[in-house]
Amino acid sequence: MKISSYAVARMMGTWQEGPGPAHQRLSDRLRLLILDGRLSLGSALPSERDLAAVLGTSRTTVGAAYRTLVEHGYLATRARARATVRLPQDTPPEPPASRDSMTIDLSFAAPPAPVEILHAAFSAALERLPRHFERHGYDRYGTAELREAVADWYQRRGLPTAPDHIMITSGAQHALGLLARTLLAPRDKVLIDHPTYPHAIRTFTDAHARLLPVAVGASGWDAAQLQAAGRDAQLAYLIPDFHNPTGMCMSASVRHRLRLACPTIIDETMTELALDGAKPEPFAAHMPTAVSVGSVSKSVWGGLRIGWIRAFPSLLQRLEKARPATDLGTPVVEQLATAVLLNERQTERPDALRQLRSQRDALRQALTEQLPDLHAPQPAGGVTLWATFREPISSRLAAIAPDYGVTIAAGPRFGIGGAFERHIRLPYTLPSSQLTEAVRRLTQAQLALNQGATGTHGPAPVA
Repeated sequence: MKISSYAVARMMGTWQEGPGPAHQRLSDRLRLLILDGRLSLGSALPSERDLAAVLGTSRTTVGAAYRTLVEHGYLATRARARATVRLPQDTPPEPPASRDSMTIDLSFAAPPAPVEILHAAFSAALERLPRHFERHGYDRYGTAELREAVADWYQRRGLPTAPDHIMITSGAQHALGLLARTLLAPRDKVLIDHPTYPHAIRTFTDAHARLLPVAVGASGWDAAQLQAAGRDAQLAYLIPDFHNPTGMCMSASVRHRLRLACPTIIDETMTELALDGAKPEPFAAHMPTAVSVGSVSKSVWGGLRIGWIRAFPSLLQRLEKARPATDLGTPVVEQLATAVLLNERQTERPDALRQLRSQRDALRQALTEQLPDLHAPQPAGGVTLWATFREPISSRLAAIAPDYGVTIAAGPRFGIGGAFERHIRLPYTLPSSQLTEAVRRLTQAQLALNQGATGTHGPAPVA
């Protein structure tokens, strides 16, 4: 597969920034794109001349970058042919002797399981399961018990909802994929927060949509920019409730003013995680046509793969017809357990919020003490910090960090076009002692990076 110079340039982003000569910065960025999987193995890169013209640099710079990648095993060349992407065949280098035995994973923003609560919910679910034995178990809308529980959850939040406005899915990601396949045609435009959830980006690009990013700035969302972009989009996807990755919450004034011209999906997976202040009102209370997506993966446990869609029955009917292409329904036992959790308000756990608040503060304190140049604003809720370096080192740091016993999610994973190289997402779902140790290891990795070390690790999974 041949990759055009324009496609490579879009992925490169602001590669000119950073220390070292231009050819080194270029080869580093290309290497990270290969490790990240954005430049797929076996694909043919553009010629030195074409890429230099599009990047606005010299052919000598591109040639030197390509030669560096060839020397380190990331490109293969042959006469009269484009350079093709590969991976080095050498044995990975041994990690530094000082590395601790267990890697601390900061790529997953997921809470630990509340063991007693889950055990009780599944015990109750097993008692209720025999009621379903006479049915076939393939309910594409979900069990009546859970649809009623989700509708009641919205009712308690002040949004009148009937069970026939609810479809149960196997997590929020499944819900988003089902909506994308139903609502989008190839080349449709999708308005997104920028940054946003990485798997949403993948879902929309897999649907061959074009993304219209609107920045979530230091002061939050700009209603005028969103509405302008919405006039040119066929779909919008927003995370207004404790946004992933920034943790910001859309203000009530923006919610009141915002009226998008296109269908709008609202991701509510973080709604229960208000750390400073009250939970926000449901977005659909202000925009009745909004399609809401929720789950219990952040409020309870990621292993409980239960989500839902709240929408008008006419849209749910379309989704029900499209659903068999991917699955025939959500597991019944998990649905019954989730109904118990919602009915008993176990997604609203003050003790869990206090623990998250304490861990958030411990992580910010460790960053202040050990990485004072890393700016990490305090989020209003959610489970992550969105931290900013002075220099664009995020992807390079993510590639070397596992050698020092910690994995991180680099900023560009949450954007398009190579954006957010100065950012990393840092979850505070681990115990405070582990978070403090993770920052110590991250400090060591950054020091090694500043001294010229490079990493060879590809991106860790993100959740």
